[in-house]
Amino acid sequence: MENLPRHVAIIMDGNGRWAKKRGLIRSMGHDNGAKVVSTITTECSNLGIEQLTLYAFSTENWKRPKAEVAFLMKLLKNFVKNETPNMMQNNIIFRPIGRLYEFPQGVQDTLNETVEMTKNNTGTTLSLALNYSGRSEITDTFKKLAYQVSNGQLSPEAIDEDLINNNLFTAGMPELDLMIRTAGELRLSNYLLWQVSYAELWVTDVLWPDFTVDIFYKALEAYSKRERRFGGLV
Repeated sequence: MENLPRHVAIIMDGNGRWAKKRGLIRSMGHDNGAKVVSTITTECSNLGIEQLTLYAFSTENWKRPKAEVAFLMKLLKNFVKNETPNMMQNNIIFRPIGRLYEFPQGVQDTLNETVEMTKNNTGTTLSLALNYSGRSEITDTFKKLAYQVSNGQLSPEAIDEDLINNNLFTAGMPELDLMIRTAGELRLSNYLLWQVSYAELWVTDVLWPDFTVDIFYKALEAYSKRERRFGGLV
């Protein structure tokens, strides 16, 4: 396959519906969804895709029932801890993004340990967007820049797209090329709002726990055939 994207982002939707269709509790959907994360991350490593960014926990997800949120915290800790050997084996760098400081300390410690262990790897970067929303990311960035202006460290005239880019949670990542959404929903759900400007969008009705490498290849194939103009003419 030619013309692979450097940066793929996925909105992993449908865990709850997957469980409901099977008469299972919602946590079983999340549990099976976590296994797909491991599979797709490894495949990105095999393909040499530079960056994979997955929407794992939004700022709005705190509104879910307490029992479900508690399960998601436990699942996140266990997933990161159990997946670390696979990351090391496949030369994967782990870089979570979002308002991580709002997580319980035990979750923060687990995230930081894996970041530290994988920091010298040189392959695919796996970013889990955690306690993340596009609007909060942009808000935090503008606050940071406004503080620098008020302190005289930065002039308003110096603020341009590159400077904003370099102060987002995703600073240093390649431009987003391909955004995939599962479960057939046709919205961005407050995800990577700045970064998605010229990304190609690909939607499937498949629920995330049923998402396979073959389906991932269909998305990559569709991307490879698209003509990207970035607002210009070819």
